[in-house]
Amino acid sequence: MALPLFLSLVPPAEAWRRLEEHLDRGPHEVETVGLFEACGRVLAEDVTSPGDLPGFPRSTVDGFAVRARDTFGATDSLPALLAIAGEVRMGETARFALEPGKCARIATGAMLPQGADAVVMVETTEEMGSGLIAVAKPVAPGENVVGPAEDVAKGDVLLQRGRRLRPQDIGALAAAGVSRVRVAAGPKVAIMSTGDELVEVSDALLPGKVRDTNSYSLYAAVLAAGARPVAAGIVRDDYREVASAMREQLARADMLVVSGGSSIGTRDLARDAIDSLGPPGVLVHGVAVRPGKPTILAVAGGKPVFGLPGHPVSCLTIFRLFVEPAIARWMGTAPERREVEARLGANVASVAGREDYIGVKISVRDGVRWADPVFTKSALISGLVASDGVVRVPAEVEGIEKGAPVTVTLF
Repeated sequence: MALPLFLSLVPPAEAWRRLEEHLDRGPHEVETVGLFEACGRVLAEDVTSPGDLPGFPRSTVDGFAVRARDTFGATDSLPALLAIAGEVRMGETARFALEPGKCARIATGAMLPQGADAVVMVETTEEMGSGLIAVAKPVAPGENVVGPAEDVAKGDVLLQRGRRLRPQDIGALAAAGVSRVRVAAGPKVAIMSTGDELVEVSDALLPGKVRDTNSYSLYAAVLAAGARPVAAGIVRDDYREVASAMREQLARADMLVVSGGSSIGTRDLARDAIDSLGPPGVLVHGVAVRPGKPTILAVAGGKPVFGLPGHPVSCLTIFRLFVEPAIARWMGTAPERREVEARLGANVASVAGREDYIGVKISVRDGVRWADPVFTKSALISGLVASDGVVRVPAEVEGIEKGAPVTVTLF
């Protein structure tokens, strides 16, 4: 007899593979934005440089532009004597050429005059009067100089499609004269909470009721992932109402995220409702992970649907494992992951056959970075608030001992 789908727990990597094979890689929607709005966005196409950078030979130091051959053999006791032919300031065009035995005073970043192929630093020279300098140290051709296309050549790919733009990338685009870029527009992600126990954040709490925190934390998580959240509110535990709301929300969005109702209790309706949305339907119900075992992954009409556990910690853990990568794939990129190495601050137990994700708080003691576990229950949001990140305990490991090296994925 085959096990019910929920009881056949699927490893996280296999669960993602089943979902990923139904998701076309993006970007699916593209928009053009200026550089002030581009940081954090994902490039929808390669950006090539419209010209050479810097576009002219320039000095990297304050000193004197020279013909390198005129300095060969110079020493402290027998310096090379050069006549100052002029000066080139930052932002000026060099309007004269260097003749043999001549040099030009030059500032950092200024353009080299024609004929110059190197710059001697001012520290290695001495002005002798009568328009002469003594050079005590020779320079090689190209020394202390940036060539016209040494940074970037015209036509070079400056930044590749799928790159999430960082501040330094924005600076590179500006330097190249690129003022607008085409970026992926994030998917519309409908967020729905299910459960008779839920009330709005502003409502008074009656016995047996809890506030709908998942709608708000998921909305924020979707925004942080670069997508466009659509708040669908709370739906009561009625199959027809849940199924109808799911169909309505999926029609107006690119993805649907439902929190609550993914377990196997008599009133947990999410799986059947999700499966009714269209083929191929539910791909995974139950993932070998803690917290978040009763996870549902599905696709309907080419759109992914996620059934997340109702407990806040489980909900956000599964969001990071599956929803965030799906959003990134829709935009044609991969999720950003910031990781640090640390020592585990306490013993952590685990059960072989499932992956555990343990919230940790980072501290530095005696010069050593420690990841101290924040032991909490999946229903308690305070554990996430106190954590700086998570440590993954692999499925084949039965716990990790205190002091062991671990990798912390930062929030």
